[in-house]
Amino acid sequence: MYVCLCNGLTDAQIRGAIAAGASRPKEVYAACNCNAQCGCCTGTMLSIIRDQPAPPSEIAAGN
Repeated sequence: MYVCLCNGLTDAQIRGAIAAGASRPKEVYAACNCNAQCGCCTGTMLSIIRDQPAPPSEIAAGN
C-alpha cells in the first residue's frame, strides 16, 4: 500500500527502512533517499514505526 504519495513510498519500503534502523520519519525518508513533502503521511508512518518490534540490538540494550 502506498503511504507517501509525494515520494511514492509503500508500507513495505517503510518497514524495510525501520528494519534497517530508522526510528523516526526523518530517518525513514533518509533511508529511502527522499525528503518529506506535504507531511500528510507522517501520522501513518509513525503508526507503522510504533507497530514494528524493536531491533534486537535495542532489546539487548534494554531500550
